[in-house]
Amino acid sequence: MLIDEGKGPLGNPWGVSFTRLFDMSNDSALFFTSVQLQAEGFRREGTDWVAQGAAPAQSMMAVEEMNSSGLPLSSGSPRKPKLYVPLYEAKMVSYFDHRWGYYPDGAEEDTRALPRPTDEEKSDPDYDISPRMWVEFVGVQSRLGAQGWNKHWLIGHRGLTNNTNERTFITSLFPRRGVGNSLPVWVFENDLGAEKISCIYANTSSLTLDFVVRNKIGGTNLNYFYLKQFPFFAPDFYTKPRIAFITPRVLELTYTSHSLAPFARDLGHDGPPFPWDEDRRADLRADLDAFYARAYGLTRDELRYILNPADVKGPDYPSETFRVLKEKEIRQHGEYRTRRLVLAAWDRMEANGEFTAMGM
Repeated sequence: MLIDEGKGPLGNPWGVSFTRLFDMSNDSALFFTSVQLQAEGFRREGTDWVAQGAAPAQSMMAVEEMNSSGLPLSSGSPRKPKLYVPLYEAKMVSYFDHRWGYYPDGAEEDTRALPRPTDEEKSDPDYDISPRMWVEFVGVQSRLGAQGWNKHWLIGHRGLTNNTNERTFITSLFPRRGVGNSLPVWVFENDLGAEKISCIYANTSSLTLDFVVRNKIGGTNLNYFYLKQFPFFAPDFYTKPRIAFITPRVLELTYTSHSLAPFARDLGHDGPPFPWDEDRRADLRADLDAFYARAYGLTRDELRYILNPADVKGPDYPSETFRVLKEKEIRQHGEYRTRRLVLAAWDRMEANGEFTAMGM
């Protein structure tokens, strides 16, 4: 399990804790809409709002890995310069996608379902989603600093879920910005490095783990009591060959815009963001799903059952696991694409010795 509190510190090998950075109700006085910020004389700089007269101490593009959210400001105005950054909500992100949903410009009301960017928009590495609210960056820095988190990127999970959704357990890696309570942030006390954290992030996004989660939780609240019991692999599971398999795939799936350049740099990647190619991304996710299915000790037939029980039990079998995912892909692709790609990845890795080389 992720955390076994009965074992004390030894029961939390990742040194992970969860924090609600900003409460949408109690901290509401700290949040401002675009209309309010514009009325106060702030100007828009990408996704941020900057006080009139304040300018970055260096060019925004001088250092790719430091966007406007990470640059100090020097003031040419009479008042103290301020920087307001987006306040992320759970519905804005998804697994391997920090640009899942956005609020239209000027939106002030919360909405249940958000519009989603097109693939063409996500193909632009400069494109970023717009929130409903912004929060002063100094407050973000203060709260993350109090937690001891100094990386320029964050990981969090959706606090609300449903076992009838396409996915039940949804985590995301996203830029260092404000985060509402619907998206608890993961803080790692141990100095594990970006590679090991990439591995647990991949673990959270695996279909095999999601199968366990959707059979374990009741209701729609993914509270910490459940989360701590989920079967995660410990850091020492990730040997060099396994890390070498996982991290390049996580990097390519995650680093699709300049806003996550700090994450890429922490993984030692100095290149530009990776193209948003849905076919390529499906193959990368399939590789990771096959890896984790094998790591959890599944046989090929057990993996087939998780993907689609009727494949193993017959067409009249009444139970389904990922029905929403299956039906969506049949509508979009004319087939249950994930099933085909994951099994193909399993067969390839079995045949070419990748599983064996990784000690699996």
